[in-house]
Amino acid sequence: MARSGEAPPPAPLDRPAAAIAIIISGFHRDIAERLLRGAESRLREVGHTGEVEVRWVPGAFELPLGAKTLAGAGRFSAVIALGAVIRGETSHFDVICDACASGLSRVALDTGVPCAFGVLTCDTVDQALARSGGPVGNAGEAAVDAAVALANLIAEPPR
Repeated sequence: MARSGEAPPPAPLDRPAAAIAIIISGFHRDIAERLLRGAESRLREVGHTGEVEVRWVPGAFELPLGAKTLAGAGRFSAVIALGAVIRGETSHFDVICDACASGLSRVALDTGVPCAFGVLTCDTVDQALARSGGPVGNAGEAAVDAAVALANLIAEPPR
């Protein structure tokens, strides 16, 4: 689904020195690297000055366990999951997308550490390229925006 209107401007990170983890699926490595560049650029844009630990896993199915491991380390204010799943000829796409999305959601809920979903789920490589720094934007940037918003909220919960 396309966004209806412009995205809000990125919020500055309330704790600029907070450590952030990025877990990346290497299955479509060229696309993943584009997402990583977008995420790193956005982190600088929001004023992040702390540690960024980048870890790679083989594919999107492995992202939840990698994210849980990083979230459980107790050092990170947020985990950002990046990658791409591109539809093939079988139902494998649906299984992987569901496992990845459900697993990452569970990591955040179980650990209390924000786990941002920057995983593209596209029908074609062209769609993934458009969403990893092409004309549609960069999902790595959007994942940072989500991670920052939640890290800020957790650091200063509503009264």
